[in-house]
Amino acid sequence: MAQFEGKVALITGAVRRTGRATALALARDGATVVINTRKSRDEAEQVRTEIESMGCAAMVCIADITDERAVAAMFEAVAARFGRLDILVNNAADRSIVPFTRMTMAEWRHIVGIILDGAFLCSRAAIPFMLRNHWGRIINIGGIGQHMPSARFAGRAHSAAAKAGLEGLTRALAIEYAQQGITANCVVAARVGGERSATAGKAPNPDLMPPVGREGRPEDIARAVHFLCMPGSDFITGQILHVNGGLFLP
Repeated sequence: MAQFEGKVALITGAVRRTGRATALALARDGATVVINTRKSRDEAEQVRTEIESMGCAAMVCIADITDERAVAAMFEAVAARFGRLDILVNNAADRSIVPFTRMTMAEWRHIVGIILDGAFLCSRAAIPFMLRNHWGRIINIGGIGQHMPSARFAGRAHSAAAKAGLEGLTRALAIEYAQQGITANCVVAARVGGERSATAGKAPNPDLMPPVGREGRPEDIARAVHFLCMPGSDFITGQILHVNGGLFLP
């Protein structure tokens, strides 16, 4: 029997790189997948087609996860179609490089809004579904920037702060729902290759290569998410899992 048969997973930012790889990994093991994106409908439909070709159900939800009403509407649509939600992967992010003293409040709020506010809104909407079934998995996708003080990460104060907050949110949710069948963990990725967001800044420094001798692949992160979502991973919660090829050793 597939690990996630009968389970419904929602992945934010699910059309490229880690989000897409995670959607496909969960679908391969039987999950029904809700593909969220803010505006990339064509790419989302491509992911949906790939998932349906595996014999699994999929749904595209175009929603701005920084908008409280849009998030509520997205989860209402999920409830209407599937009646449940079991897995939430807070993957959506945006990236820009801005020197701190030139960073505007709008730039700060944009990045923090997507990474941290989006995770808050989606988690708050998802948890009531999970409580009804006394089972749930929340996976937040973190970033290595706040763990590795380096000139290579200059200009990313907004994303580093947001990702650090995401780790705090992970631990808080893990404690609050530990006895109600819900786990919350954070997968911290670094140096993942592949297509970048259309609004991302310049590509990472090629000198920032992990000791294993290659940059990460989206599938590396997806496998970690898949593991943490498995029914047998119910004793793992509140953890920050670094998947980086040895680039950072906590």
